Amino acid sequence: MPAAPGCAKWPRPSRRPGIAATRGSGRSCRWRRLWQCARWAHAADSFGQGRGYTGAVNHVTRYVLRQLVGPLAFITVALLAVVWLTQSLSFIDMIINRGLSTFRFLYLLLLLTPGFLLLIMPIALFSAILYTYHRLTYDSEIVVMRAAGISQNSLAGPALALAGMATLVCYVLSLYLMPLGFRTFKDLQFVIRSNQAAVLLQDGAFNAIGEGVTAFIRERGPNGELRGILVHDRRYPARPVTLMAEQGVLLAGENGKPRFVLFEGNRQELEAGRNQLSLLYFERYALDLDILGEPPATRWREPAERYLSTLLWPDTSKDDVAYANELRAEGHNRLVMPLYTLVLAALAVGALLSGEFNRRGEWGRIVGAAAASILFEALGLGLHSLIVRVPHLTPLLYLAPVAAMAAGIVILRVRRWPAIPWPRLALLKAA
Repeated sequence: MPAAPGCAKWPRPSRRPGIAATRGSGRSCRWRRLWQCARWAHAADSFGQGRGYTGAVNHVTRYVLRQLVGPLAFITVALLAVVWLTQSLSFIDMIINRGLSTFRFLYLLLLLTPGFLLLIMPIALFSAILYTYHRLTYDSEIVVMRAAGISQNSLAGPALALAGMATLVCYVLSLYLMPLGFRTFKDLQFVIRSNQAAVLLQDGAFNAIGEGVTAFIRERGPNGELRGILVHDRRYPARPVTLMAEQGVLLAGENGKPRFVLFEGNRQELEAGRNQLSLLYFERYALDLDILGEPPATRWREPAERYLSTLLWPDTSKDDVAYANELRAEGHNRLVMPLYTLVLAALAVGALLSGEFNRRGEWGRIVGAAAASILFEALGLGLHSLIVRVPHLTPLLYLAPVAAMAAGIVILRVRRWPAIPWPRLALLKAA
């Protein structure tokens, strides 16, 4: 197989001890470049059969894609683990003190995962592109690809193709999986709160279990019964009520709303205007706690629980009319957020493939790309908040990612590298 011009001057790597291999590949940096250069030359050797440039480009695309997928998967899993860890802190008390099972805890986190992935995916892809292309440049593989005649667009193609696939995944997450998961999460959260006394009340502490209702439980029995109960009900400020009982249970009443059933206790009520205490002893007393709102079938759905059709075209109900701007803003944001993947990918690949080669590294361009991505994310958050107050500015939400993508493509097209023509077949045969 003929060698490409410029490859023959690279010597074989030294076999002496102390010459470090690169990343466990078994080849030194120079031998790795020589090996890659020979592969590009082999692809170029088929130029006379009409497969030269296309074959080289296809090989470059597959090779760079393989280099991108690994860092993307690792960064996505790492960021998802960090988000899971931070979100799990809100469930720690429910697990330790209120009896939430580990399986149900993991299921709740799984339901929230599509929303986490929608936020993580653009950042993970941006970081993977920066890492991969910087490593390829540092190992001079980009230089070898350019020497083989691979164009700027062909070098950027794998990153943009992967960004396109990630964008489609983000649209599935945004339009279907995220609202489905969050809706199921809220419904399950309602069931847990209304049916599980162990999840709702913590013994040995005062529990605020609703607007104006506070309960104290001395201890919990082995069968779920509650002992030493004190309940203070101030939902009617003019007539506050205090109940004390030896024992009781917390049951699900009508429509799944919890109900305190108390045994062997008394009810104390302070009559308004007379400052006189009314005392009533009872053997059994039921106290309904209307603290969890409406049941899942009838309660108002939050914007994060809704699908796109009910966001852009809300109902004529009282709550939907009051929050119409918030619902429409969330709907437009669902359509725009997946485009952030393409925007950040264009910024990353444009920053690393433009400009001259620098052996000291490309940290300046990496920092610039990171700063541009942070500014773009901040702009997106600001526009989302702005269109809630001024709906007429909604087109700006779509214009921002289009302008940012165009800027990334322009930066990519401004190539300061010297153009290296494709090696002719005659030169390859003469080498």
